[in-house]
Amino acid sequence: MSLASLFDPGHGTAGEQVQAILQAVRRHLAMDVGFVSEFISGRRVFRFTDGRTSSNPITVGASDPLEKSFCYYVARGMMPELMRDAREDPIAADLPVTRELPVGAHLSVPLRHSDGTTYGSVCCFSFTPDRSLTTRDLGLLRLCADLVGAILHRDSRAATERDEGRARILAVIEAKAIEIAYQPIFSLSEGRLKAFEALSRFTAEPRRGPDQWFGEAAKVGLGEELEFLALDRALADLAALDPALLLTVNLTPVRLLSPRLAAAFAGVPLERVVLELTEHAGVESYEALRQALAPLRARGLRLAIDDVGAGHSTFRHVLDLAPEYIKLDMSLIRGIDRDAARRALAESITTYGRRTGCDVVAEGIETLAEFAALRDIGITCAQGYLLGRPVPLADAVRMPLAATFPDATA
Repeated sequence: MSLASLFDPGHGTAGEQVQAILQAVRRHLAMDVGFVSEFISGRRVFRFTDGRTSSNPITVGASDPLEKSFCYYVARGMMPELMRDAREDPIAADLPVTRELPVGAHLSVPLRHSDGTTYGSVCCFSFTPDRSLTTRDLGLLRLCADLVGAILHRDSRAATERDEGRARILAVIEAKAIEIAYQPIFSLSEGRLKAFEALSRFTAEPRRGPDQWFGEAAKVGLGEELEFLALDRALADLAALDPALLLTVNLTPVRLLSPRLAAAFAGVPLERVVLELTEHAGVESYEALRQALAPLRARGLRLAIDDVGAGHSTFRHVLDLAPEYIKLDMSLIRGIDRDAARRALAESITTYGRRTGCDVVAEGIETLAEFAALRDIGITCAQGYLLGRPVPLADAVRMPLAATFPDATA
Protein backbone atom coordinates (compact mmCIF):
# COMPACT_ATOMS: atom_id res chain seq x y z
CA MET A 1 0.00 0.00 0.00
CA SER A 2 1.40 3.40 -0.97
CA LEU A 3 1.71 6.33 1.42
CA ALA A 4 -0.54 8.32 -0.89
CA SER A 5 -3.33 5.76 -0.54
CA LEU A 6 -3.06 5.95 3.24
CA PHE A 7 -3.94 9.64 3.05
CA ASP A 8 -7.20 8.84 1.30
CA PRO A 9 -10.02 10.19 3.57
CA GLY A 10 -11.84 6.89 3.16
CA HIS A 11 -8.96 4.86 4.55
CA GLY A 12 -9.77 4.43 8.23
CA THR A 13 -9.72 7.05 10.96
CA ALA A 14 -7.08 9.74 11.25
CA GLY A 15 -5.32 7.71 13.96
CA GLU A 16 -5.31 4.57 11.83
CA GLN A 17 -3.85 6.53 8.92
CA VAL A 18 -1.05 8.01 11.02
CA GLN A 19 -0.24 4.63 12.54
CA ALA A 20 -0.09 2.97 9.12
CA ILE A 21 2.19 5.68 7.71
CA LEU A 22 4.50 5.46 10.71
CA GLN A 23 4.74 1.69 10.44
CA ALA A 24 5.44 1.84 6.71
CA VAL A 25 8.23 4.40 6.96
CA ARG A 26 9.87 2.69 9.96
CA ARG A 27 9.96 -0.60 8.12
CA HIS A 28 11.28 1.00 4.95
CA LEU A 29 14.10 2.68 6.87
CA ALA A 30 14.82 -0.57 8.79
CA MET A 31 14.71 1.31 12.10
CA ASP A 32 13.93 -0.35 15.43
CA VAL A 33 11.47 2.28 16.67
CA GLY A 34 9.30 5.01 15.17
CA PHE A 35 7.05 7.48 16.93
CA VAL A 36 5.05 10.67 16.58
CA SER A 37 5.22 13.06 19.50
CA GLU A 38 3.52 16.27 20.57
CA PHE A 39 5.19 19.08 22.52
CA ILE A 40 3.00 20.19 25.42
CA SER A 41 3.96 22.43 28.37
CA GLY A 42 7.65 21.65 28.18
CA ARG A 43 7.20 17.91 27.71
CA ARG A 44 7.30 15.53 24.78
CA VAL A 45 4.18 13.33 24.76
CA PHE A 46 4.18 10.18 22.62
CA ARG A 47 1.00 9.97 20.52
CA PHE A 48 1.85 7.09 18.14
CA THR A 49 4.55 4.48 18.23
CA ASP A 50 5.68 1.48 16.19
CA GLY A 51 8.48 -0.94 17.00
CA ARG A 52 10.26 -3.86 15.45
CA THR A 53 9.87 -6.05 18.56
CA SER A 54 7.84 -6.24 21.75
CA SER A 55 10.78 -4.53 23.49
CA ASN A 56 9.76 -1.13 22.06
CA PRO A 57 10.69 1.30 24.86
CA ILE A 58 8.19 3.97 23.71
CA THR A 59 4.68 3.85 25.20
CA VAL A 60 1.75 5.84 23.82
CA GLY A 61 0.73 8.49 26.35
CA ALA A 62 4.09 8.50 28.15
CA SER A 63 6.12 11.70 28.25
CA ASP A 64 9.51 13.08 29.18
CA PRO A 65 11.07 16.53 29.63
CA LEU A 66 11.40 18.21 26.24
CA GLU A 67 14.92 19.52 26.84
CA LYS A 68 16.15 15.97 27.40
CA SER A 69 14.95 14.74 24.00
CA PHE A 70 16.53 14.68 20.56
CA CYS A 71 13.27 16.12 19.14
CA TYR A 72 13.69 19.38 21.02
CA TYR A 73 17.16 20.09 19.68
CA VAL A 74 16.30 19.03 16.14
CA ALA A 75 13.26 21.33 16.12
CA ARG A 76 15.46 24.23 17.27
CA GLY A 77 18.07 23.53 14.59
CA MET A 78 20.74 22.59 17.13
CA MET A 79 20.97 18.93 16.09
CA PRO A 80 20.88 17.46 12.56
CA GLU A 81 17.73 15.73 11.35
CA LEU A 82 19.81 12.76 10.18
CA MET A 83 22.44 11.14 12.42
CA ARG A 84 24.01 7.86 11.34
CA ASP A 85 25.59 7.56 14.81
CA ALA A 86 24.15 9.76 17.55
CA ARG A 87 27.30 9.45 19.65
CA GLU A 88 29.20 11.47 17.05
CA ASP A 89 27.03 14.57 17.68
CA PRO A 90 28.24 16.54 20.73
CA ILE A 91 24.77 17.43 22.01
CA ALA A 92 23.34 13.97 21.45
CA ALA A 93 26.39 12.36 23.06
CA ASP A 94 25.75 14.32 26.28
CA LEU A 95 22.09 13.29 26.55
CA PRO A 96 21.54 10.35 28.94
CA VAL A 97 18.94 8.80 26.59
CA THR A 98 21.67 8.13 24.00
CA ARG A 99 23.29 5.63 26.34
CA GLU A 100 20.21 4.42 28.19
CA LEU A 101 18.05 3.28 25.24
CA PRO A 102 20.58 3.24 23.52
CA VAL A 103 20.21 5.43 20.41
CA GLY A 104 22.40 4.57 17.42
CA ALA A 105 21.09 6.01 14.13
CA HIS A 106 18.42 8.69 14.42
CA LEU A 107 16.15 10.58 12.03
CA SER A 108 13.75 13.30 13.18
CA VAL A 109 11.56 15.81 11.36
CA PRO A 110 9.56 18.52 13.18
CA LEU A 111 5.78 18.69 12.79
CA ARG A 112 4.61 22.27 12.48
CA HIS A 113 1.28 24.06 12.64
CA SER A 114 0.12 26.10 9.64
CA ASP A 115 1.55 29.23 11.30
CA GLY A 116 5.02 27.64 11.48
CA THR A 117 5.04 26.90 15.21
CA THR A 118 6.19 23.45 16.26
CA TYR A 119 3.54 20.87 17.07
CA GLY A 120 5.83 17.92 17.68
CA SER A 121 7.96 15.55 15.63
CA VAL A 122 8.13 12.32 13.65
CA CYS A 123 11.16 10.23 14.60
CA CYS A 124 12.75 6.90 13.78
CA PHE A 125 15.83 5.43 15.45
CA SER A 126 17.78 2.24 15.73
CA PHE A 127 19.66 0.88 18.73
CA THR A 128 22.86 0.67 16.71
CA PRO A 129 24.54 3.04 14.22
CA ASP A 130 23.59 2.76 10.54
CA ARG A 131 26.10 4.16 8.02
CA SER A 132 23.85 3.29 5.06
CA LEU A 133 21.32 6.06 5.74
CA THR A 134 21.20 8.81 3.10
CA THR A 135 19.48 12.14 2.51
CA ARG A 136 16.91 10.20 0.43
CA ASP A 137 15.91 8.37 3.60
CA LEU A 138 15.55 11.69 5.37
CA GLY A 139 13.42 12.90 2.46
CA LEU A 140 11.10 9.94 2.94
CA LEU A 141 10.68 10.80 6.61
CA ARG A 142 9.94 14.40 5.65
CA LEU A 143 7.24 13.14 3.31
CA CYS A 144 5.89 11.06 6.18
CA ALA A 145 5.86 14.15 8.40
CA ASP A 146 4.04 16.16 5.72
CA LEU A 147 1.35 13.48 5.45
CA VAL A 148 1.00 13.12 9.22
CA GLY A 149 0.81 16.88 9.61
CA ALA A 150 -1.91 17.12 6.97
CA ILE A 151 -3.93 14.33 8.60
CA LEU A 152 -3.63 15.84 12.06
CA HIS A 153 -4.55 19.28 10.73
CA ARG A 154 -7.58 17.86 8.94
CA ASP A 155 -8.63 15.90 12.04
CA SER A 156 -8.16 18.94 14.26
CA ARG A 157 -10.20 21.06 11.89
CA ALA A 158 -12.95 18.42 11.80
CA ALA A 159 -12.99 18.29 15.60
CA THR A 160 -13.26 22.08 15.75
CA GLU A 161 -16.12 22.01 13.26
CA ARG A 162 -17.88 19.32 15.34
CA ASP A 163 -17.49 21.41 18.47
CA GLU A 164 -18.80 24.50 16.70
CA GLY A 165 -21.71 22.51 15.25
CA ARG A 166 -22.61 21.07 18.63
CA ALA A 167 -22.55 24.54 20.16
CA ARG A 168 -24.88 25.82 17.40
CA ILE A 169 -27.38 23.01 17.93
CA LEU A 170 -27.28 23.36 21.72
CA ALA A 171 -27.96 27.08 21.40
CA VAL A 172 -31.04 26.35 19.27
CA ILE A 173 -32.27 23.72 21.73
CA GLU A 174 -31.72 25.92 24.78
CA ALA A 175 -33.43 28.91 23.17
CA LYS A 176 -36.11 26.72 21.54
CA ALA A 177 -35.30 28.68 18.40
CA ILE A 178 -37.59 26.76 16.05
CA GLU A 179 -40.65 28.30 14.44
CA ILE A 180 -43.33 26.20 12.80
CA ALA A 181 -44.76 26.94 9.37
CA TYR A 182 -47.94 25.19 8.23
CA GLN A 183 -48.32 23.96 4.65
CA PRO A 184 -51.86 23.03 3.58
CA ILE A 185 -52.71 19.57 2.30
CA PHE A 186 -55.90 19.29 0.25
CA SER A 187 -58.27 16.40 -0.37
CA LEU A 188 -58.95 16.39 -4.09
CA SER A 189 -61.86 13.98 -3.75
CA GLU A 190 -63.59 16.05 -1.05
CA GLY A 191 -62.61 19.45 -2.44
CA ARG A 192 -61.46 20.78 0.91
CA LEU A 193 -58.54 21.56 3.14
CA LYS A 194 -57.69 18.30 4.91
CA ALA A 195 -54.53 18.90 6.96
CA PHE A 196 -51.48 21.02 7.61
CA GLU A 197 -47.95 19.72 7.61
CA ALA A 198 -45.86 21.25 10.40
CA LEU A 199 -42.53 22.36 8.96
CA SER A 200 -39.62 23.52 11.09
CA ARG A 201 -38.02 26.89 10.39
CA PHE A 202 -34.81 27.98 12.10
CA THR A 203 -34.19 31.61 12.98
CA ALA A 204 -30.61 31.20 14.19
CA GLU A 205 -27.48 31.79 12.15
CA PRO A 206 -26.34 30.55 9.75
CA ARG A 207 -29.41 30.92 7.57
CA ARG A 208 -29.96 27.52 5.99
CA GLY A 209 -32.61 24.90 5.37
CA PRO A 210 -34.06 22.64 8.07
CA ASP A 211 -32.52 19.53 6.48
CA GLN A 212 -29.07 21.00 7.14
CA TRP A 213 -29.92 21.80 10.74
CA PHE A 214 -31.27 18.32 11.42
CA GLY A 215 -28.35 16.78 9.52
CA GLU A 216 -25.81 18.64 11.63
CA ALA A 217 -27.69 17.74 14.82
CA ALA A 218 -27.49 14.05 13.91
CA LYS A 219 -23.78 14.38 13.12
CA VAL A 220 -22.97 15.87 16.55
CA GLY A 221 -25.18 13.47 18.52
CA LEU A 222 -28.08 15.85 19.16
CA GLY A 223 -30.50 14.60 16.52
CA GLU A 224 -32.97 13.22 19.04
CA GLU A 225 -33.06 16.41 21.09
CA LEU A 226 -33.68 18.60 18.05
CA GLU A 227 -36.33 16.34 16.51
CA PHE A 228 -38.35 16.16 19.71
CA LEU A 229 -38.07 19.91 20.21
CA ALA A 230 -39.55 20.43 16.74
CA LEU A 231 -42.28 17.89 17.52
CA ASP A 232 -43.16 19.64 20.78
CA ARG A 233 -43.34 23.02 19.04
CA ALA A 234 -45.66 21.65 16.36
CA LEU A 235 -48.02 19.82 18.74
CA ALA A 236 -48.29 22.87 21.00
CA ASP A 237 -50.37 24.67 18.34
CA LEU A 238 -52.70 21.79 17.48
CA ALA A 239 -55.54 23.19 19.60
CA ALA A 240 -55.51 26.44 17.61
CA LEU A 241 -56.35 24.68 14.34
CA ASP A 242 -59.88 23.81 13.22
CA PRO A 243 -60.92 20.48 14.85
CA ALA A 244 -61.83 19.16 11.41
CA LEU A 245 -58.19 19.37 10.32
CA LEU A 246 -55.35 16.93 10.79
CA LEU A 247 -51.80 17.96 11.68
CA THR A 248 -48.90 16.02 10.22
CA VAL A 249 -45.61 15.98 12.12
CA ASN A 250 -42.26 14.47 11.23
CA LEU A 251 -39.93 12.00 12.93
CA THR A 252 -37.23 9.67 11.65
CA PRO A 253 -37.96 5.98 12.37
CA VAL A 254 -35.18 5.63 14.93
CA ARG A 255 -36.99 8.15 17.18
CA LEU A 256 -39.87 5.70 17.57
CA LEU A 257 -37.57 3.63 19.77
CA SER A 258 -36.73 6.57 22.02
CA PRO A 259 -37.99 6.62 25.62
CA ARG A 260 -39.12 10.19 24.89
CA LEU A 261 -41.77 9.05 22.42
CA ALA A 262 -44.60 8.29 24.87
CA ALA A 263 -44.09 11.54 26.77
CA ALA A 264 -44.04 13.58 23.55
CA PHE A 265 -47.56 12.38 22.67
CA ALA A 266 -48.99 12.26 26.19
CA GLY A 267 -52.32 14.10 26.39
CA VAL A 268 -52.35 14.82 22.64
CA PRO A 269 -55.60 14.05 20.72
CA LEU A 270 -53.92 11.58 18.40
CA GLU A 271 -57.01 11.13 16.24
CA ARG A 272 -56.00 14.52 14.77
CA VAL A 273 -52.32 13.69 14.26
CA VAL A 274 -50.53 12.07 11.34
CA LEU A 275 -46.96 10.98 11.98
CA GLU A 276 -44.74 11.18 8.89
CA LEU A 277 -41.77 8.85 8.78
CA THR A 278 -38.91 9.37 6.40
CA GLU A 279 -35.43 7.98 6.08
CA HIS A 280 -33.28 7.06 3.12
CA ALA A 281 -31.67 4.08 4.83
CA GLY A 282 -32.78 0.69 5.99
CA VAL A 283 -34.51 -0.03 9.30
CA GLU A 284 -33.00 -2.72 11.52
CA SER A 285 -36.27 -4.05 12.91
CA TYR A 286 -39.72 -3.26 11.57
CA GLU A 287 -41.19 -5.38 14.34
CA ALA A 288 -39.69 -3.02 16.91
CA LEU A 289 -41.20 -0.03 15.08
CA ARG A 290 -44.61 -1.69 14.91
CA GLN A 291 -44.51 -2.39 18.64
CA ALA A 292 -43.54 1.22 19.38
CA LEU A 293 -46.33 2.56 17.18
CA ALA A 294 -49.04 0.16 18.39
CA PRO A 295 -50.17 2.04 21.55
CA LEU A 296 -50.17 5.35 19.67
CA ARG A 297 -52.14 3.99 16.72
CA ALA A 298 -54.58 2.44 19.17
CA ARG A 299 -55.26 6.00 20.38
CA GLY A 300 -55.96 7.16 16.83
CA LEU A 301 -52.56 8.16 15.48
CA ARG A 302 -52.32 7.79 11.71
CA LEU A 303 -49.13 7.02 9.87
CA ALA A 304 -47.72 8.51 6.68
CA ILE A 305 -44.59 7.41 4.83
CA ASP A 306 -42.84 10.44 3.37
CA ASP A 307 -40.59 10.67 0.30
CA VAL A 308 -41.96 7.50 -1.32
CA GLY A 309 -40.34 7.06 -4.71
CA ALA A 310 -37.05 8.61 -3.61
CA GLY A 311 -35.42 5.32 -2.56
CA HIS A 312 -35.97 1.65 -1.81
CA SER A 313 -36.20 2.06 1.97
CA THR A 314 -39.41 4.09 1.85
CA PHE A 315 -41.10 1.29 -0.10
CA ARG A 316 -40.09 -1.09 2.73
CA HIS A 317 -41.65 1.34 5.19
CA VAL A 318 -44.91 1.20 3.20
CA LEU A 319 -44.95 -2.59 3.01
CA ASP A 320 -43.96 -3.30 6.61
CA LEU A 321 -45.70 -0.50 8.54
CA ALA A 322 -49.12 -0.34 6.75
CA PRO A 323 -49.55 3.45 6.76
CA GLU A 324 -52.77 5.34 6.14
CA TYR A 325 -50.98 7.81 3.86
CA ILE A 326 -48.32 7.46 1.18
CA LYS A 327 -46.58 10.71 0.26
CA LEU A 328 -44.97 10.81 -3.17
CA ASP A 329 -41.57 12.50 -3.13
CA MET A 330 -41.31 15.77 -5.01
CA SER A 331 -38.53 14.31 -7.15
CA LEU A 332 -41.19 11.99 -8.58
CA ILE A 333 -43.67 14.86 -9.08
CA ARG A 334 -41.29 17.24 -10.80
CA GLY A 335 -42.11 17.25 -14.52
CA ILE A 336 -44.45 14.26 -14.22
CA ASP A 337 -46.61 15.69 -17.01
CA ARG A 338 -43.69 15.27 -19.43
CA ASP A 339 -42.11 12.08 -18.12
CA ALA A 340 -43.73 8.73 -18.89
CA ALA A 341 -41.54 6.85 -16.38
CA ARG A 342 -42.49 9.15 -13.49
CA ARG A 343 -46.13 8.94 -14.46
CA ALA A 344 -46.02 5.14 -14.61
CA LEU A 345 -44.48 4.88 -11.15
CA ALA A 346 -46.97 7.34 -9.67
CA GLU A 347 -49.84 5.38 -11.24
CA SER A 348 -48.52 2.13 -9.78
CA ILE A 349 -48.26 3.60 -6.29
CA THR A 350 -51.72 5.15 -6.60
CA THR A 351 -53.17 1.79 -7.63
CA TYR A 352 -51.45 0.16 -4.64
CA GLY A 353 -52.92 2.82 -2.35
CA ARG A 354 -56.41 2.32 -3.73
CA ARG A 355 -56.22 -1.46 -3.23
CA THR A 356 -54.85 -1.21 0.31
CA GLY A 357 -56.98 1.69 1.51
CA CYS A 358 -54.16 4.27 1.64
CA ASP A 359 -54.55 7.88 0.62
CA VAL A 360 -51.79 8.92 -1.79
CA VAL A 361 -50.50 12.47 -1.30
CA ALA A 362 -48.52 14.23 -4.02
CA GLU A 363 -46.18 16.80 -2.50
CA GLY A 364 -44.16 19.51 -4.17
CA ILE A 365 -46.69 20.38 -6.90
CA GLU A 366 -45.57 23.62 -8.55
CA THR A 367 -47.18 23.78 -12.00
CA LEU A 368 -50.66 23.50 -13.44
CA ALA A 369 -49.46 20.76 -15.79
CA GLU A 370 -48.17 18.66 -12.89
CA PHE A 371 -51.44 19.17 -11.02
CA ALA A 372 -53.51 18.14 -14.04
CA ALA A 373 -51.43 15.00 -14.60
CA LEU A 374 -51.75 13.98 -10.97
CA ARG A 375 -55.51 14.48 -10.89
CA ASP A 376 -55.75 12.38 -14.03
CA ILE A 377 -53.72 9.63 -12.34
CA GLY A 378 -56.14 9.61 -9.40
CA ILE A 379 -54.07 11.14 -6.60
CA THR A 380 -56.36 11.65 -3.60
CA CYS A 381 -54.48 14.44 -1.77
CA ALA A 382 -52.07 17.17 -2.83
CA GLN A 383 -49.75 19.82 -1.47
CA GLY A 384 -47.21 22.17 -2.99
CA TYR A 385 -46.49 25.80 -3.75
CA LEU A 386 -49.11 25.83 -6.52
CA LEU A 387 -51.82 25.08 -3.95
CA GLY A 388 -50.45 26.79 -0.86
CA ARG A 389 -47.12 27.80 0.63
CA PRO A 390 -46.15 27.22 4.26
CA VAL A 391 -47.64 29.99 6.41
CA PRO A 392 -47.47 31.10 10.07
CA LEU A 393 -50.07 29.78 12.48
CA ALA A 394 -52.03 33.05 12.40
CA ASP A 395 -52.59 32.64 8.65
CA ALA A 396 -53.25 28.91 8.90
CA VAL A 397 -56.14 29.33 11.33
CA ARG A 398 -57.86 31.76 8.93
CA MET A 399 -57.62 29.47 5.90
CA PRO A 400 -61.10 28.32 4.74
CA LEU A 401 -61.91 24.63 4.74
CA ALA A 402 -63.55 24.76 1.31
CA ALA A 403 -61.02 24.68 -1.51
CA THR A 404 -61.03 25.99 -5.06
CA PHE A 405 -58.44 24.25 -7.17
CA PRO A 406 -56.65 25.81 -10.14
CA ASP A 407 -58.04 25.02 -13.58
CA ALA A 408 -55.33 23.50 -15.75
CA THR A 409 -57.46 24.01 -18.86
CA ALA A 410 -57.81 27.76 -18.41
